[in-house]
Amino acid sequence: MFKKLLLLLFLAHFSFAQGGDAKISGVLLDSTTKSPVEFATLALYKTPNLQQPIDGSMTDEKGKFELKGLAYGDYVIKFTFLGYEEKRSEVISVNQKNINLGQIFIQPSATKLKEVEITGQAAVIEERVDRLVYNADKDITSKGGDATEILRKVPLLSVDLDGNVQLRGSSSIRVLINNKPSTIMATSVADALKQIPADQVKTVEVITSPSAKYDAEGATGIINIITKKNNLQGYSLNADLGGGNRGGNLGLNGSLKMGKLGFTLGGFGRGNWNPSSTEFYQEGLTPDTSYITRQYGDGKDKMWMGRYSLGMDYDISASKSVSAGARMGLFSFNRTQDLFIDELMKVGGTNIPLRNSHLEVTNKMPNTSWDFNLDYLHIIKPQKEFSISTLYSTTNSNSSFSRVPFDNGTRFDNENENKNQEFTLQTDYTSPISKNQLIEVGAKGIFRMVDSKFENRMGNAFVQPGNLDYNQNIGAAYLGYTYSTKDKYVFKVGGRYEYTDISASTLVIDQIRKLNIPAYGNFIPSVNISKTFAKLYTVKLAYNQRIQRPGMQHLNPNENQSNPLRISRGNPELDPELSNNFEAALSAGIKKLYFNFSVFTRFTDNAISSMTTQFEERGEGVTLTTFENVGKSRTSGINLFGNYQITSKWTLNGGIEAFHMVYEGKAPNIDGISLDFSSKGWNLNGRLMSQMTLAKGWQIQGFGYLRGNSPVAQGTQSGWAHYALGFRKEFKNKKGSIGLNAQNFLTEKMKFTSKLHTFQNIQENVDYRYNRGFNVTLNYKIGKMGAEAFKPKKRAKGVQNDDLKDAGDQSQQQ
Repeated sequence: MFKKLLLLLFLAHFSFAQGGDAKISGVLLDSTTKSPVEFATLALYKTPNLQQPIDGSMTDEKGKFELKGLAYGDYVIKFTFLGYEEKRSEVISVNQKNINLGQIFIQPSATKLKEVEITGQAAVIEERVDRLVYNADKDITSKGGDATEILRKVPLLSVDLDGNVQLRGSSSIRVLINNKPSTIMATSVADALKQIPADQVKTVEVITSPSAKYDAEGATGIINIITKKNNLQGYSLNADLGGGNRGGNLGLNGSLKMGKLGFTLGGFGRGNWNPSSTEFYQEGLTPDTSYITRQYGDGKDKMWMGRYSLGMDYDISASKSVSAGARMGLFSFNRTQDLFIDELMKVGGTNIPLRNSHLEVTNKMPNTSWDFNLDYLHIIKPQKEFSISTLYSTTNSNSSFSRVPFDNGTRFDNENENKNQEFTLQTDYTSPISKNQLIEVGAKGIFRMVDSKFENRMGNAFVQPGNLDYNQNIGAAYLGYTYSTKDKYVFKVGGRYEYTDISASTLVIDQIRKLNIPAYGNFIPSVNISKTFAKLYTVKLAYNQRIQRPGMQHLNPNENQSNPLRISRGNPELDPELSNNFEAALSAGIKKLYFNFSVFTRFTDNAISSMTTQFEERGEGVTLTTFENVGKSRTSGINLFGNYQITSKWTLNGGIEAFHMVYEGKAPNIDGISLDFSSKGWNLNGRLMSQMTLAKGWQIQGFGYLRGNSPVAQGTQSGWAHYALGFRKEFKNKKGSIGLNAQNFLTEKMKFTSKLHTFQNIQENVDYRYNRGFNVTLNYKIGKMGAEAFKPKKRAKGVQNDDLKDAGDQSQQQ
């Protein structure tokens, strides 16, 4: 069925394009050097309508071009290429089968750059048909940082102090890097973002209403992080060095482009160290007596990361290319903590001490990931493309902890080895079926294998082995259709079908238990409608349905007992979430002002949320936090943000957002019987950023973000603020810069509080973050890129897997 549909679409387009048997040919040359201009774009117009092209092509490596299947008549050809002025031919009268235009000369525009002083600044925020784009390369306050600091400044997103990302109040999102997934993202988005240097992020795309072409995963949408690439002939090497009171970094990135072959090589390493301190209070809600726990922790955190990549692309011809890449990521987080625990019994308003404990707790989380991709792209003509993409990704995400009592008690150790493997094969075909209609079809297969092995040891005695074997296979096919009208309406509709098959088993104390998780299929519709008025205002309406499958942190049944009274583990029998999303937006660009206002609502069934209950079988005062499909969640909100160009060298942008969240489901009460519960509340956020370009190569940028209190399924989390100020001085030779950045410099530490109220107890947890930071950055680049040989890379399209829910901050899941 799918093959027949693809064949019919191809034949439909072929019959449309073949309006006759005439042909126009020629060769495009540089007017200065008389050398061929390779890979230039041709657009064919039929007179008298010169607004909408009816066909197109590209020049080959010798500058030659052909336009076939033309009916007799009058035509105009427009030639465009980066680094050259646009050129339009005279009217070409096609009155015979073969029309040879001979040599066509195009004028380079690069020579004019020395005569023009560029004083304007590129827009920080851009809006496209299906996404919002944040130009991160304008950010100087994040120099020496990671992608987490960039995402804090992107409209619609919020990032907490641990690096967990939310889109419109939900962490049910999918994060891609250069349109590609990685198994490390399935393990932890927060940890993965720390491995991406901020200096290498070019843009961040926020897709709130993905079309059928994208995987159905991500309840609220997709975040696509685009890193910087070099598309010019020649070679370059860029070095970044930074150091400060909280850490240091070193990065080297190089590229080489010779004719049809190009290579990129990148390496980045970063280390951070910080003190940490926590406070915790818990009180039981039993009628006569209550058990009270107070905990205090002081520790040191150390984080090391590295990211290394090697890429290759080869232009087989003017319209065909192949690309391949290998990426390795290293991440290690260690925390050593002194933990003090006081246990009391409250009887009749009097606190009676029971016992005191002093533990040394050590947590280690080493992580290694590899990604390999091989992609092929054939650009048949503008907007008509066929691609095949493959991706193999593997991650070894291990963790261990030990707790040692200072009173010569028994040592407890846990070792957990996690291996995630993923292979993906996908094919996509895009073709116009008329001058204002576009169709997209494709198919995809994802094959995942998760293996988690763990064991607990009490002293020298072997206590408990365990294992999770989790295999997930997904088959998908999609069909999308785009229709544009003359009066500026755009309709983009589509449907995607995904079938998911899961086989899983667990091993606990030599007993294998097969998990009964039935296969399921989902048809996922999407509708996007936009209308532009007076070339200034754009109105958008959107509806889509999304799936959110549980990620590794949700599934892993290994118990984290680093704190003996606060135990956590995953749930391998979770069902996926299913969300319905509705959105309406108005945007406008009026002179120097751009603004966007949107309203949305989201309904989620089988909502995955962390739940805390009394773990009675482990003793009085012990709690267990795990993940459950608690029921339903509902979020409605508004977003307002804008960008104002005060002068050509001074920009100001900011926004506010407000969400109302409702959670409804069932949770166990004191007797272990599930009762209905509900939690609701508002979350208010705001941000402001300003950047100014001064004389003699100086730049200054300031940023501030304020996040209000937010509800979670069983309580609330307190708000917090983040601010930064940065200065940068560009060298006279334009090859480097030096900068000074400061973050949260007015206070030594930040207090972050979360409160839970269950049927069994109340909890209050306080984290103190010592995030005052100062750092100096140095950037320098060497190399020679030929302006006369601009060649855009036609990289083959990569795989995009968007179907795993990231656990993030367990208390914030919806």
